[in-house]
Amino acid sequence: MNICYHLPGLFEFYELYKVFLPLFYEHREYFYDWCEIGSIYGAPADCLWGGGRVGFGEATPGNAAALMAEYRISSRLTFSNSLLREEHLDDKKCNRLCALFEKNGRTQNGVILTSDLLLDYLKQNYPGFYFVSSTTKVLREFSQFVQELNREEFQYVVPDFRLNKEFRQLNSLTETQKQKVEFLCNECCSFICKERKCCYENVSRKSLGEDCADHICASPTAERGYRFSDAMSNPGFISIADIQNVYAPQGFSNFKIEGRSLGSAVILEFLLYYMTRPEYQLKVREEIYLDSMLDLF
Repeated sequence: MNICYHLPGLFEFYELYKVFLPLFYEHREYFYDWCEIGSIYGAPADCLWGGGRVGFGEATPGNAAALMAEYRISSRLTFSNSLLREEHLDDKKCNRLCALFEKNGRTQNGVILTSDLLLDYLKQNYPGFYFVSSTTKVLREFSQFVQELNREEFQYVVPDFRLNKEFRQLNSLTETQKQKVEFLCNECCSFICKERKCCYENVSRKSLGEDCADHICASPTAERGYRFSDAMSNPGFISIADIQNVYAPQGFSNFKIEGRSLGSAVILEFLLYYMTRPEYQLKVREEIYLDSMLDLF
């Protein structure tokens, strides 16, 4: 079974992918032959419909769309603002993005979303997209997750990362349901956090331009920021060995890597860990680090 990775930074890490994608497709011997890129997701800076993380993507939509079309990779617009109202649906910038990406290239593109209001609007106005139910819904109960999987509107559903290891219940899913599950692999947030939904709503308010205070994370390690080593010790972390030896044999094939708000150097570490054969990791790292046009920090 091939594994599909859904990677962060459609707009945020355009320069990194402009260097990485030729390596991935022209030197497949550097990378595991059982993995492929299912999509690259993201949103430009100051995107009204954006959510999940505060967007800072600076690549022009045309450049991002052209790069994805060149390699026939599915683009996903991260429109996971949970607080949209009817008047927000007319936003010109977001509608222009939809018009550009809906029929870009030969590969179907998608939208990651939280709002049912936006879902209905996109289904009517941009029917060429497929839709992904965002983890920002924070569906903690497995029964809620199953209900979401059963919604025909969604091609994929990203569960809350705290459901990642509920194997008894995950194995009760049908094969059709399993193909819709997209696990978030590398979350660093506290496993016992009770304010995750509030955190996402704060980002949604900021995307709408509301004047609101920053959400203050109560995690005891919040001041450390994101560290991949911390994520690896999270109870919800999905390692490459887990993917190969546990999830794939059970019929799961879609895995999301988070990181839109991080730096290119950290994203590279994800690409090395999850996709690159150990004996080629240094070579791939050198190829990218030595590119004089790429600022990784």
